[in-house]
Amino acid sequence: MIVGLEGKLVSRAEDSAVLDVNGVSYCAQTSATTLAALGPPGDRIRLHTHLQVRDDSLALYGFATLDELKAFQLLISVSGVGPKVALAILSVMSPDRFALALTSGDTDAFGHVPGVGKKTAARIILDLKGKFEQDITPVRSIHEDVRLALMGLGYSASEAAIAAAGIPDAEDLTLEDKIRLALRHFAKTA
Repeated sequence: MIVGLEGKLVSRAEDSAVLDVNGVSYCAQTSATTLAALGPPGDRIRLHTHLQVRDDSLALYGFATLDELKAFQLLISVSGVGPKVALAILSVMSPDRFALALTSGDTDAFGHVPGVGKKTAARIILDLKGKFEQDITPVRSIHEDVRLALMGLGYSASEAAIAAAGIPDAEDLTLEDKIRLALRHFAKTA
């Protein structure tokens, strides 16, 4: 089983990254959160991976953090939640925010996730409550607030995640300052 890859980032698409490991290229499907954490093509990166083996195919999923990998594996264990929906959830919610939604039973937290309605959110919470424990109490990060604010302005979850990931972690920046910096990202790409 492939549990991790380290190599040069060759390219990235909207939902995947191609990684060259000693001359062998691997395509790993990823969340927008992981894509935002990766550097530009040519950078050396490490992905924690999950290999899904089916009768007719192999699928590789890559994540920037172990917490995100753990959340993905828990999500796909829920009946009716496949890898595509799990990646959509992790593109909108950080592992900390996901853990917070589980522990608080907050079905509304899944409201911005395409393809996840109230019934699916309730099933996820019911099946996984208490299984995604972390050493620290999950806390909503300021980047999560920026991402949600950008989504409220009409940007897609992946666009918002990429813009929020480019914001520095300076303590002297207010939430409004960070939103302005994220909006500058869109001005540069336009």
